[in-house]
Amino acid sequence: MVQEKWVALSNTTIGVFMASINGTIVLISLPPIFNGIGLNPEAPGAFVYLLWILMGYNIVTATLLVTFGRLSDIFGRVKLFNLGFAVFTAGSVLLFLTPGRGTNGALELIMFRLVQGVGAAFLFSNSAAIITDAFPYNERGTAMGINSVAALSGSFIGLLAGGVLSAIDWRFVFLVSIPFGILGTVWSMAKLKETSPKLKHRIDYAGNAAFGIGLIILLIGLTYALIPYPAGGTNSMGWTDPWVVLSIIAGIALLIAFVFIEGVVKYPMFRMDLFKIRRFSSGAFAGLFASIAMGGLMFMIVILLQGIWLPINGYSFSSTPFWAGVLMLPMTAGFMIMAPLSGIISDRRGPTKIATAGLAVTALSFVMFISLPYDFQYIYLAIALFAFGVGMGMFTAPNTSTLMSAVPPDTRGVASGMATTLRNAGQTASMAVFFTILIFSMTSPLHSSIMNALISAGAGQTVASLISGGFSPTTAIFSAFLGYNPGSEILTLISNPSQQTVALLSSNTWFPGVIAPSFMNALHYSFLLGLAVCLIAIVFSAFRGPAPSEASRRDGYEGSMPDGGKGLSK
Repeated sequence: MVQEKWVALSNTTIGVFMASINGTIVLISLPPIFNGIGLNPEAPGAFVYLLWILMGYNIVTATLLVTFGRLSDIFGRVKLFNLGFAVFTAGSVLLFLTPGRGTNGALELIMFRLVQGVGAAFLFSNSAAIITDAFPYNERGTAMGINSVAALSGSFIGLLAGGVLSAIDWRFVFLVSIPFGILGTVWSMAKLKETSPKLKHRIDYAGNAAFGIGLIILLIGLTYALIPYPAGGTNSMGWTDPWVVLSIIAGIALLIAFVFIEGVVKYPMFRMDLFKIRRFSSGAFAGLFASIAMGGLMFMIVILLQGIWLPINGYSFSSTPFWAGVLMLPMTAGFMIMAPLSGIISDRRGPTKIATAGLAVTALSFVMFISLPYDFQYIYLAIALFAFGVGMGMFTAPNTSTLMSAVPPDTRGVASGMATTLRNAGQTASMAVFFTILIFSMTSPLHSSIMNALISAGAGQTVASLISGGFSPTTAIFSAFLGYNPGSEILTLISNPSQQTVALLSSNTWFPGVIAPSFMNALHYSFLLGLAVCLIAIVFSAFRGPAPSEASRRDGYEGSMPDGGKGLSK
């Protein structure tokens, strides 16, 4: 038994580490990827490809987690976990070999990333359940701590790996997963043993369809809300696009229908009465809001460093992905220090206090982010990033251990899938929410900043007004983020520009410096949202209820429902 539990931990750790790296590795390496496939970021439709390469992986993963979790309860967790390794590795190989160029290359990258997402869903939905089955209650927090280090540190290390590897060759961004995938596939098939009971249940087709289609439509609607509508119009975003509105309404309607379906079918995909278990529901929703804060923060900080701060401080656009990854190391360090420690402490002292304290530290880090000016000294950002990593490290392992221990053993696969779905969906939706606040907040100040900068550069009032009016915040932010300087294009609209004007607009520092004040002011509103979300997560974490009795923990199930959870194992 001792050997089997450590085999289970090693396999699941490799799996979630690999899948987590690929959740963020593309975020920081998009500029080299676009250059590598020869896709002009200013070409028509390029922004759509960018969004799908960036978010398609998380959309697919979030959508399939609960379905795969339930299937693993029926057919065996280890069997589907092994399948996840194989599918993920195949997707990584396809991404590394991407043959296309331009838009064809972008479409191939999107499709292969979706394949990766399917594999990641198998891995994420089963890892926590396999660990919970393998470890006794008094070691579960430590095991979850190690696994959580792999999961969230993978997200942080993905940023560093993306910057370093893309500086060598953009294909290396995807090559890095292949050795992990091959090792994990062989290791899990050879050594990982099935320990969970298989349920003799039929598949809930109606529930699976309502949940999967509803979540896909909702997340796609939130993604396309980031695209200006109509194209070339005055709206800086697509929230008024009829298809976006219809997608969001239809997605929400299907998810509501899913709740009712699960209440009437004989063998539901997800037993909604699991949410009656206070320690499960509070942990799951605390994880949801914590992931919204984390996903939005990472997205905003990457844009800030790559698109604004590094160019202003003299770094070339080609080097910004590498240095952005390096400069975010304090966040990774804070997490990797505290995550294993928090697991050990939660085994001895209980999870509620340390998990809640971790969220309080995370909230404090958002206060620090809010106070940053656009020309900040790096040491202040490093301290805030380190505090954020420490806070998330303190929260993650105890929270995961709590919610997995709170449910009956025969529902751990689907419970793990639901909890991870909430986290992944929160992280995906957070990009849309944070970016929306950013765009709305900087629309008016941006036009004034660009017009004043152009007049100062010698463009003239009329030309400056015309050019600034054509700049949407979305275009400005992603131009800077992808290392594209629109100054050379602006010069073609200015009659007989002086040498001083040409030199100024052609420099790497001019455009980031122009958009920096309005960007940083809008970013503060995004960080305020992150702070508010953290406070909500603190409330859920603090009220997860008293620790279970010693006897119930020894049984492997906390039994915190009024009926002891007996009705859940039908």
